[in-house]
Amino acid sequence: MAKSKSEVTDVNVEALKTIVIKLRIIGQTALFQNRMANKVKQGLLVGTKKKTRAERVEIKHDPVREFRNSMELMPAGPTAVGLRVVAVKAAMCTAALETAGLTKSSTQRLLFMPGDLTALYGTPQLRLDVVRSADMNRTPDIRSRAYFPRWGAEVEIRYIVPQLSARSVSTLLYNAGILVGVGDFRQEKGKGAFGSFRVITDDQEDAEWDDLVKNHGREAQLVAIERPEYADRDTGDLMDFFEQEVGRRAA
Repeated sequence: MAKSKSEVTDVNVEALKTIVIKLRIIGQTALFQNRMANKVKQGLLVGTKKKTRAERVEIKHDPVREFRNSMELMPAGPTAVGLRVVAVKAAMCTAALETAGLTKSSTQRLLFMPGDLTALYGTPQLRLDVVRSADMNRTPDIRSRAYFPRWGAEVEIRYIVPQLSARSVSTLLYNAGILVGVGDFRQEKGKGAFGSFRVITDDQEDAEWDDLVKNHGREAQLVAIERPEYADRDTGDLMDFFEQEVGRRAA
């Protein structure tokens, strides 16, 4: 018999639960940081003006200042440099495209990563590279970036159950470390292979992690920011030329 309009069907809706897990990522390839400079942000905010004739003949780059500006600096905490947690979440969401049983859109909804920055362990070095600009002619330029030969970070991930489990979240982060990576010139982009990482739990013994925390935290980073070491021979040669040119023009 057909149900009367007065009958009401109960719908059982289960409340979702949020579980928190802490995982550590340790770099397997070096990390580039390339934060947008304040000068660029200011230009986006108020617009830019054409350079004067005097400005056009000035030295184009200040590598040390650009090196410092490329990092996500933290005013307090165990490190002076931070890693944007949104970069880790984005890597996991992209890795979901290559992970059976998950979609990128569902992963974006089911994962939460609070805060903006997490402590990034590792001593930065100054590195200069030739890059191509985003203009139509792909104009070559020199970019100064913070380069971390060894690095690691701990991330707090909140996920929804029963859709996800601790194992599935760990596996997704592991896949992100292989397929995507974080930072500039990362594995996801195809040409580069930087920013790849492995995953351990927050209670797992790991000699490399212990060394990063002990010897590559805030104190070592502040020294490196103040007196940066050069990442390779090409950077050293370019910096020698730069300092000579600055001295010649000053004279």
